[in-house]
Parts: sequence; C-alpha cells; structure tokens
Amino acid sequence: MREKPVILVVDDERLNRFTLERMLRGEGFVSLLAASGREAREMAGAHCPDLILLDIMMPGESGLSTLGSLKNEPSTASIPVILLSALADVETKVKGFELGAVDYVTKPFELPEVLARIRNTLKLKAAYEEIIRTQAERLAQVRDAQKAILVTPEDLPGAGFAVSYEPVLEAGGDFYDVIDVGGGYGYFVADVSGHDITASFATAGLKALLAQNAGPLFTPAETLGNLNSVLGRVLRRGQFLTACYCLLNARRTSLRVFSCGHPPPILMPADGTKPRFLEAGGDILGPFESVSFAPLTLDVSPGDRLYMYTDGLVEAPERDLTSGLPELLEACAACRTHPLRESVEAVRSVMGRGGPFHDDAVLLAVEV
Repeated sequence: MREKPVILVVDDERLNRFTLERMLRGEGFVSLLAASGREAREMAGAHCPDLILLDIMMPGESGLSTLGSLKNEPSTASIPVILLSALADVETKVKGFELGAVDYVTKPFELPEVLARIRNTLKLKAAYEEIIRTQAERLAQVRDAQKAILVTPEDLPGAGFAVSYEPVLEAGGDFYDVIDVGGGYGYFVADVSGHDITASFATAGLKALLAQNAGPLFTPAETLGNLNSVLGRVLRRGQFLTACYCLLNARRTSLRVFSCGHPPPILMPADGTKPRFLEAGGDILGPFESVSFAPLTLDVSPGDRLYMYTDGLVEAPERDLTSGLPELLEACAACRTHPLRESVEAVRSVMGRGGPFHDDAVLLAVEV
C-alpha cells in the first residue's frame, strides 16, 4: 500500500463528492473523484486506488453495474469497494455483497462512521497483502530448495545427460533425478498428479526415497515397489505418481526401461534409423498396495540418444497427448545432429511454441 492511501470517491452528487474529499484530505488520504460509473471504471483502471467509495443510485450506469464491471476486470478486481446508498433494504445489500463489495454504508451517513469503515477496510487489505507476500516468500523458498536438490549435468558428467525443467508454479509437481547405480546410471522422470503446491511438496521427498532404494541392493522393480509402498502412505487420497525409470549398464551397451503409467521415452539411434517410442507396461505408484511392471530391455550403441519427458511437455490447449506425441518424435528427429544440450533447448522451443508451458514440463536427454 502507498504511504498515503488513494481513495476513489464515486457519486453523481457534487456535494457528496466534495464533502467526502474534504474529510479524506483532512485525515491524510489522497482522493480521486468520479461523477459516473464509466468515469469511475476508467479512473480505477488508470490509477488503481487502494479503495473505492461507490454510490449505488446514479443515473445511467448504476453503482451495482459498475461494481460488477470492476470485479470482472482483472486489473481492478482486487480493489475493495464500499457501497454508499440511501437504499437500506436487505435485498440490495445482499446483491452488493454478492457482487464483491466489502462493506455497505447507508445514507445519510455520519462522516466518523465512514472514516472508521475506510480505516478498517484498509487495515484488512494490508493484512491480506502481507499474508500473500509471506506465502509467496515461503513458496519461493520451496522452489529454491526444490531446485537445489535437482542434479545437474555438471554433478554427474559421466551420466551424459542434459535437462530442461520448467515448473508452472513457483515449485512444481514434476521431478527428475540421475543416480549412480553401481557403475551404470539410473534416469528417473516423474509426475505427481495435481497442479497445486501439495504436488511440489510430494516431489521434495522423492530424491531421498530414490537414494535409499536405488543401487546394487535393489532390483529396479524392488526400487519402484518400495517407492509405491511409501507413497501409498504419504500421498493424499486420489493422488498418484507416474514415472519412467531407465537404467543404462556400466558398459553402456544395454538399456532397461520401466514405466509406471508414464508416457514412453523416445530412442534416437545413432545410425540414422527411425526414432521410436519405447513402450513398457506398469502400474502408477501410490494407490495400490502392490504394483507390477513389464519392463523393456534393449541393446544400445554409442551415440544413441534417449529422450524422457513429462506430459506437460506434450500437452497444450491446442493438442492432447495423442496428437502431441508424434510432434515430439518429429522434434527430436529434427535435432539428431545437434549437441545434446542444444537438442534439448531446440525440442523445448518447438513443443512450447517459443513460450511458457501450461503445465510442469521436464525433458531429460541421455546420450549413450
């Protein structure tokens, strides 16, 4: 809020406007004056006042119509409005509150009462803005903590990967990790259902779960089964995890692909043959007591590339997963000769149409 709050006074009666303006100026407020609903909407959009005092009974556009228009316009929707009116019936008051007014003062009014209501409303607005600011700061801390736990290509240069990670919120519900599993490497991409902040909190524990359950002591199926057992206890009802887990052996000659209800990764052979999806079967994680998988095992050669991703990379308002997958395949094929990092950036640009995604999006590329 500004050092001196700005209040827009809207009343077709000149005497009422200037009476309120004189009172507000005497109490240290800055006033803007409007004589009609249309003028009020224009001034509110241009100056974004801290509060609006709005008369209901005005010729032409009524105060209730003006209120509805203000609340339907994103730039003015959050401005608190106190209605002023000689109408004291319950129906009019309720209509005003339903349209978004925060208070209602009947005419003839006493200036001390109006002033008290103005101050209370501005205090509540300031308290609400402080809550939002605090929540934004905490969310930013979650975002920073989440990014801090994500592995980078520089952390594991031997893993030969590049990645693009773009959460749609400050902190996202998508997750990836790359793990040294006893000479070879495990590549993990996951998507927690839901688009709220609870999904991002769920992803925060995945790295620890993977670290505890991946490695020489566990088969990949056991790793995923253990994740399922834990997630079944911590995810809220109706929430689940889809994931793709790929393992490259130490000699970099064999690849195993495990799917947990996740979109299939793409294999781009180095010999120039046609890229293809690696279809593996498996259950989503979280809702079921036990899960089963139908993994895919294949030979790979130096220079082969693997592209793993979440559905946010593929889905958009103009395309669903079915229509988006062929486009992703074409985008990967078009970047066959690009360096790995540049190929990730190019595919991301094609799939995002050069702009932001509408959902969390991960693209993880691996070169054998």
